[in-house]
Amino acid sequence: MVRESGFGVIAEVVPDALDGERLDRFVALRCGCSRSEAVRAIEAGEVHVGSAAVTTRSRRLAAGEVVEVRVDPIRADERPVGDPSVEFDVVHVDDDLIVVDKPAGLVVHPGSGNPDRTLVNGLLARFPELAAVGEPRRPGIVHRLDLGTSGLMLVARSPMAYDELVGELAMRRVHRRYLAVVWGVVEADDGVIDAPIGRSPREPVKMAVVADGREARTAYWVDRRVDDPGVTVVRCALETGRTHQIRVHMAAIGHPLVGDDRYGGARSRLPFGRPALHAAELELAHPVDGRPLHFFADPPADLAALLGQLDAV
Repeated sequence: MVRESGFGVIAEVVPDALDGERLDRFVALRCGCSRSEAVRAIEAGEVHVGSAAVTTRSRRLAAGEVVEVRVDPIRADERPVGDPSVEFDVVHVDDDLIVVDKPAGLVVHPGSGNPDRTLVNGLLARFPELAAVGEPRRPGIVHRLDLGTSGLMLVARSPMAYDELVGELAMRRVHRRYLAVVWGVVEADDGVIDAPIGRSPREPVKMAVVADGREARTAYWVDRRVDDPGVTVVRCALETGRTHQIRVHMAAIGHPLVGDDRYGGARSRLPFGRPALHAAELELAHPVDGRPLHFFADPPADLAALLGQLDAV
């Protein structure tokens, strides 16, 4: 919960979801800066826990402690700016919450190799007040979708909604359901893939199921099976939110997503230009007033065409 904020200073109460977090990681998360920028601020004595400066980057925080950062680790010229040319659909908007339908091929926020023309730039053009919500480089963003994934995303429009959504996601109270097309005929009608995910030791740019990875659980249900060309349409629900989670988990059980060239799903007999994955459904309690919300997004044109092709088989 943000107690006060302003350019050059933030003061926050450590939420339950970040109890035990390292100080440098907390500062990076809440200021939207890199870990090295957070460390510089800490070592310069610009980060206080309670009333005292703390210069130990690895200091563990307890829920309820107040962390104050007295310098802005990010320069003003590094902050994203609005770009009205970025196209996306808004499914829902109120004073605290925005729900967007992200098109495939749109990067969520600026980063290495993608300095502009991201969803964040488009959001700032329509909702400039987002600049004061959440992390400065990722204003309003509480979760992400991969570049090649289409569908529903939550965006916090107020600081209160941001804190609540971060907590609800950490407590797994936001239900996210996806539509996917995977290679192979999935035999079980439903199942749960419970396997930790981390960086691949062989290819660091990829994620993989690894023994020392972070906990990850994906539930799935078979929608329909298509023997020729040998694919299955499935619905997936995330119980955790790891990078590339559905893509990695389905590939790990021998059913990579159609079109997913990173995880073995790009095959000539059913060409598709991206991973066949769509965030189709979101269910949650409103972050401020608590009313139940349920959103749906139809598959975009490319995925709808693929599903139509399978229906015709």
